Amino acid sequence: MADTSSFEHVYDVLIDAPAQAVFDYVTNPNSWPEWLVASHHIESPDRPLTKGETFRELWHTHKGEAELNWVITACDRPTLWIGETGTAFLGPIIVRYDFEERGGQTRYVRTVTNPERPKPPAQDMTQRMDDEAAIGLGNVKRIIEERLG
Repeated sequence: MADTSSFEHVYDVLIDAPAQAVFDYVTNPNSWPEWLVASHHIESPDRPLTKGETFRELWHTHKGEAELNWVITACDRPTLWIGETGTAFLGPIIVRYDFEERGGQTRYVRTVTNPERPKPPAQDMTQRMDDEAAIGLGNVKRIIEERLG
């Protein structure tokens, strides 16, 4: 078996909204193109998805387009949601969403894990992922707070 590299980044934002509202928005894959820079096409029911459900995403990469076929592997509304996919060039990808309500606000944590990358990401790639995550979480906060405000 070839050597692989494990990669994990954790991003979070505090949103002025109840956990259920944040959960319902980000676990509906149809919302992803609104807030995720790389996501541009989703084939999924237009609602939050639960354990065992699947959906298809088209994702922009610096080399072109990738097709991701996702399966939801855990769902505990409104505190936890995990989706898994993979590509030949990156290996398995796991996204974990955690939600912690704090007195009318929700701490939304998005963890991206790539446990068996063929090679470690380059520093510029890591910076690009961090920049896109900051934009994405800022978009989630803005969109949810505007809708509830």
